Amino acid sequence: MTLISFVVPAFKVQGYLRECLDSILDQPFDDVEVIGIDDASPDDSGEILVEYAERDPRVHPVRLAENVGLGPARNIGLDRATGDYVWFVDGDDWLVPGCLPHVADRLRATRPDVLIVDHVRAHWNNVGTRSAMRDVFPEPPGEATFRLRERPETLRLLHTAWNRLVRREFLVAQGLRFAPGWYEDVSFSYPVLLAADRIGVLDRVCLNYRQRRTGAITRTRGDRHFEVFAQWHRVFRLMDQWGPAVVDGLRPAVFERMIWHYLTVLGNGQRIAPELRPPFFAQIHADHVRFLPPEGYPVPPGLEGVKHRLVATGRWRVFSALRVAHQAEERARRSARRAKRRVLPVARRNARRARDAALREYYRAELHRPLDPTLAVYAAYWYRGYSCNPAAIYTAARRLAPHVRGVWIVRRDRVAGLPPGVEYVVAGTPDYYRVLARARWLVNNVNFPDFVRKRPGAVHVQTHHGTPVKVMGLDQQRYPLGAVGMNFANLLRRVDRWDYSISSNSFSTQMWERAYPADYTTLEVGYPRNDRLALATDEECRQVRAGLGIGPDEYVVLYAPTHREHLPGWRPPFDPDRLRDVLGPSGRLLMRSHYFHDRERQLRGGVADGAVLDVSGYDRVEDLYLAADVLVTDYSSAMFDYGVLDRPIVVYAPDWDAYRVSRGVYFDLLAEPPGAVAVDFPGLLDLFRSGAVRGAAAEQARQRFRARFCALDDGHAAERVVRRVFLDEPA
Repeated sequence: MTLISFVVPAFKVQGYLRECLDSILDQPFDDVEVIGIDDASPDDSGEILVEYAERDPRVHPVRLAENVGLGPARNIGLDRATGDYVWFVDGDDWLVPGCLPHVADRLRATRPDVLIVDHVRAHWNNVGTRSAMRDVFPEPPGEATFRLRERPETLRLLHTAWNRLVRREFLVAQGLRFAPGWYEDVSFSYPVLLAADRIGVLDRVCLNYRQRRTGAITRTRGDRHFEVFAQWHRVFRLMDQWGPAVVDGLRPAVFERMIWHYLTVLGNGQRIAPELRPPFFAQIHADHVRFLPPEGYPVPPGLEGVKHRLVATGRWRVFSALRVAHQAEERARRSARRAKRRVLPVARRNARRARDAALREYYRAELHRPLDPTLAVYAAYWYRGYSCNPAAIYTAARRLAPHVRGVWIVRRDRVAGLPPGVEYVVAGTPDYYRVLARARWLVNNVNFPDFVRKRPGAVHVQTHHGTPVKVMGLDQQRYPLGAVGMNFANLLRRVDRWDYSISSNSFSTQMWERAYPADYTTLEVGYPRNDRLALATDEECRQVRAGLGIGPDEYVVLYAPTHREHLPGWRPPFDPDRLRDVLGPSGRLLMRSHYFHDRERQLRGGVADGAVLDVSGYDRVEDLYLAADVLVTDYSSAMFDYGVLDRPIVVYAPDWDAYRVSRGVYFDLLAEPPGAVAVDFPGLLDLFRSGAVRGAAAEQARQRFRARFCALDDGHAAERVVRRVFLDEPA
């Protein structure tokens, strides 16, 4: 029989579910099963569960026809579980690597009804906070099991389902299940402890409890937080049914936890709106009167005790005034701490700083003028010119929404590269600040500067500029070598301006939601910049090749590696002359560096006869894709774009192991490649010599890759964006 059945409900957790499942399945212990419950999730959580089940027989997906909520979804998983123990793990949390052997050893050694494990709160800003384990058990709790009346302090551990494993037969015998509604853990976790004859505590951190920036009920305001009362009422009804034999002497401790929990919910301003606070407090007082044990209960000391006594007497006004005074005191303390850290500004300012300050004042003045209801501002790659997804959207908008006036922001040195007829402003000029302040729409494939304000009525469209292989956004906090100089708090302020996030495929949607948590709307429509590739004709490809000086019979290989932020100046081991020799007399090699600073330097190894051509300065990368017969790349998003053409792709990854450890990746590119793979330069040459570049294995890999990442690129992505964003048509 399986030792542990993991029950993993999934609802709107597509950005986190893979990490959760991987953390279970990759443990050095495999006597487990995973019952994944797709609770009619509107995202791709259900598809992820099916995907994992197809490659791992331990995963058993269950798809529900309608949303039932977390508690009932867990019950459905419990009914299907076969393991000795059940562990209810939420789809956005994840296990600590290597924890399961320790959990299994304790289960087998002591056979508890309940085993509580330690956890940490993993905040979105990469800060971890410990649990109350050390406060509750200052001395190690040891391996011996106990009943709750022997160690009632156990009640002070967090009352969740995911920090405890429960013996399945014990649950069935006691008839313990989850109730519907919010705060469903309350009416499950406390009764489990009350009824258990053998409770164990493993003081080892085994689970990361994700503190999401958005999407969690603890960060959601509304009247559903009143459902906490019904959950606690269920606990007290059960205690009444079980009687003294089970709950003798425990009612005061449970009562104290109830009042503590109510006050925790009330004290969180992100849950209870101001107008709902008085009735919420009134219900706390009513429950205090209703459930107060005859022998009383241990009122906590200090300020918390004052709150309990005010609840007991129903003195809302005094309670509210105390809260306001406490908040004011905390604000004063924070202000004093900031004042100590504040660095006095430099008194002298040069002329350029004075000019910038004047322009910012101009920008702030323009913010008070009405939005221009016809103005759309476009930018790409930090004002490097007219390109990428914004350029494709601009072109489609001129055709489908002619009432929208599109203006591009470009650097002064990039003006000459703009197509004829494109209206523009130069970055840093008064016109630049004016259009940023007054535009109805702002479209960019990166973020606008921090000073840009999100105005009411303005629409910000983040198009991104690639499908992510390497980790991005907040996920970079775990890989500091690739995040040098990043200010994640400022990043999130920029992300909060987004109204729309353009996604090229389901995988990107999942990663963007995880890397950039905010309340934007995802438009999973394909990549506008790939419309041209999807609709390209043979004649267009011939014209592009002719424009580059490439003959119709030449065999063209495009080499386009990515930039390595954590290794400035690093270049892959690549000898263009040797590759050109392998390609033969008809071979032509195009080499394109990344758009970051390395593009300003000449590529090494160029030759005079033109067989190797440096195309790093060529603005329209789509032309290069159309001209190439084969793409050689490493971890660049170029592979996802080039995949639309259904031509051979080679992954040349000489530093894969180092890259994924230091920079971080979202999937195993060598296990799921878009074609043939080489991990050193001799291997790359062999792929071309042997013809494996176009072999059956490479073809099959490419088709799997295209099905996963390129299915939406049908040539109409830009149109879909324009119709939704500019014409307000349904998705």
